[in-house]
Amino acid sequence: MNQRPGNQLFDAYFTARDMREVFCDQGRVQAMLDFEAALARAEAHVGLIPRTAVAPIVAACQAGQYDFATLGEAIATAGNSAIPLVKALGKQIASQDADAERYVHLGATSQDVMDTGLVLQLRQAMELIESDLAQLGKSLSAQATRYIATPLAGRTWLQHATPVTLGMKIAGWLGAVTRSRQRLQELKPRLLVLQFGGASGTLAALGERALPIAQALAGELQLGLPDQPWHTQRDRLVEFGAVLGLIAGSLGKLGRDISLLMQTEAGEVFEPSAPGKGGSSTMPHKRNPVGAAVLISAATRVPGLLSTLFSAMPQEHERSLGLWHAEWETLPEICCLVSGSLKQALLVADGLEVDAERMARNLDLTQGLVLAEAVSIVLAQRVGRDTAHHLLEQCCKRAVAEQRHLRAVLGDEPHVTAQLSAAELDHLLNPAHYLGQAKTWVERAVAEHSALTA
Repeated sequence: MNQRPGNQLFDAYFTARDMREVFCDQGRVQAMLDFEAALARAEAHVGLIPRTAVAPIVAACQAGQYDFATLGEAIATAGNSAIPLVKALGKQIASQDADAERYVHLGATSQDVMDTGLVLQLRQAMELIESDLAQLGKSLSAQATRYIATPLAGRTWLQHATPVTLGMKIAGWLGAVTRSRQRLQELKPRLLVLQFGGASGTLAALGERALPIAQALAGELQLGLPDQPWHTQRDRLVEFGAVLGLIAGSLGKLGRDISLLMQTEAGEVFEPSAPGKGGSSTMPHKRNPVGAAVLISAATRVPGLLSTLFSAMPQEHERSLGLWHAEWETLPEICCLVSGSLKQALLVADGLEVDAERMARNLDLTQGLVLAEAVSIVLAQRVGRDTAHHLLEQCCKRAVAEQRHLRAVLGDEPHVTAQLSAAELDHLLNPAHYLGQAKTWVERAVAEHSALTA
């Protein structure tokens, strides 16, 4: 059986296939060759090289013509991927047109090829991430609206607090997704820019034609032209990595909430079921949150990778030794992890299974205690805050000690019934009547999502 070498066992679980294709060897090499082809066209456009040289160079800029294993072995000696690739490109061109070979890579340096190639890959990666985020936002928006009035126990410090709604919880996830989409839009002009500086960043080899060539090259690649080369100024890449880190963390929050709601003791919200999904090798009854596990895993792994990008920022002078190298696999891996997390989040959000009856039962596990605040607030307006708080505190302790519902204890307390009627107590102890602005928060999150999508 023919198998490709590499670590593929976990790729389908942790990484989206289309993102892995962006950063596979084929994708990396093609992005660098796209730079070389565009450079030839730009230099011919300003008259630095003959137009007859362009076609042979462009024809050789197809990744399928190169042996990646051979390139990989050469990188171990050369120190980067551009040096052996440019050599191989020159040989390929020379085999068809010896004269054209003289004009390949003219005025550029290895880092120009690699960094601009990376930016071209990141543009593809961003398109995939933005598409998935938009789809996830659409799904969460629909679910938040669907469950806008479905009460469940709010939980603080992992303990039951006052009631919230499932729609409000989902709206929280949605808001984070919307903000991440906004951040990606904002950073595009800073990230999607050309890297072109030549040997030390001055483009001296191109003389007075340097800026016209840079402008033409940026136009060919549909990238912005920055104020100067950024060989050792890595904030653009780190900013993108940081936004991806925020996305991973926000999706991790979603995954953590889902996994907790799926716990046997809660059993309120579940990932969608499917044959063979979430089972155990030994326990037939298990239904594990396997999608949430990917979200939590990515949120755990990405910060460590992101710290590598931050650590690699203080790069030496005009070209870095080692710190630049530390980036090569780090940012692509972050992209891949976030892509896998997004794919799993989409599966979870689209097929969310909700047990509203279980939510209602769980809300009553404390026998009314989660609504003590509601009673205390109203009572405080009649007898004063301190008196009301002390009275409710004593009633709560009595309810726990006697294992009675708080409603029954309050109904037996003369100091309470003197101020609140039975109908008022029934109303105050109904979770549906103590949801505050939950509906408003959902409507606002959905509106912000819709405004960004329009």
